[in-house]
Amino acid sequence: MTMMRRILAVMLVVCVTGMGWCEEVSQPKRFVGFEHGMGIGGWLTNYKRFNVLPQEWRLPLSVGDFEHFESYITEKDVENIASMGMDHIRLGFDQVVLEEKPGIYRERTFRMIDQFVEWCEKHRMNVVLNLHKAIGNYCDIQENVSLLDDEGLQDRFVALWMEFERRYHDKPEVAFELLNEVRDVDPKKWNDLAERTIKAIREKNPTRKIIVGSTCWNSSHTLKDLRLYDDENVIYTFHMYSPFSFTHQRGVLQSGPLYYNRNMAYPSDIEPYRDYERYVNKAKNPFPNLEKMDKEYLRQCMQGAFDFVKKHPDKILWCGEFGTIRHCKMEYRENWMRDVISLLKEHEIPYCVWNYLSTPNDGNRFSLVDDDHRKILSPEMLKIIQGKD
Repeated sequence: MTMMRRILAVMLVVCVTGMGWCEEVSQPKRFVGFEHGMGIGGWLTNYKRFNVLPQEWRLPLSVGDFEHFESYITEKDVENIASMGMDHIRLGFDQVVLEEKPGIYRERTFRMIDQFVEWCEKHRMNVVLNLHKAIGNYCDIQENVSLLDDEGLQDRFVALWMEFERRYHDKPEVAFELLNEVRDVDPKKWNDLAERTIKAIREKNPTRKIIVGSTCWNSSHTLKDLRLYDDENVIYTFHMYSPFSFTHQRGVLQSGPLYYNRNMAYPSDIEPYRDYERYVNKAKNPFPNLEKMDKEYLRQCMQGAFDFVKKHPDKILWCGEFGTIRHCKMEYRENWMRDVISLLKEHEIPYCVWNYLSTPNDGNRFSLVDDDHRKILSPEMLKIIQGKD
């Protein structure tokens, strides 16, 4: 939808001939202060390759974990992100990093988030606190017990967010993103837990910005299944990683890219992508009507988000995560990021890129800065994520 069409859609004027009156519908709110941001992973989430750990070692924290938490991100990193022109940071964290056991929280790690929020305040950055991995919903490993099938885990989930509200009650610049990438589950189960959590937070704070995404790892095509609220401070989100064979090429956490083990270009002739689908997903006739992997394919992949914006102009939709694996050729990373952001801007969708920095322990490194000096890997990429290219 073009800018003019969007304005016409939301600044609707209903005029009745002969009645002498017009009713003006107000323009939808922007996600003020959260329009172009950068995520931080690899600090309080993705600090280990959980998929290679035996089950009994996945949730306990080690001495090395705490040493990592206390040194990996500093105020200089927040200052650096602010200098890049970002207006917010999405901070991912895992439940076990903050919760020692049900109802018992780790003050040691909570203080790190307290300090991080203070750094962001100092450098005039807003914050999205994102529960990246909840017990029972790790987006990249299968667990024995699912969050959405266990009442006790759900109670702990709600209680954790109530602890966040208690701690940050007087900080409106902090938004709560309830859960990262809910797996492919019954949408009703997730909608019920999200609604229960929102209601609990609303009893304490009627204006907290709360972000909720849908199932299938925050896919745009499942936004239609997401329960909506008559609440101007509930924001909706989706992620964008299509085509997966490009964005996760030669990644080590998912079997498909690891098995295919091929460098992929973007834009590109369609045949390498057809070949990937044949090899990995056993597809007989992938992409039958597609001649090239380019921006128009990305548009198709994001159509669910664009339909949501069109159908719900009174709601805020935020693209909370998108990016490309770090070892992808920079030219192709730039091409893909440029096309995604241009489509988001075309539909006036605010966004947050993934991500600033990734520890080598994160099997899929999507970082945009180098490990040693934290400098952007490409000046052109910086212009793109600033929305200037």
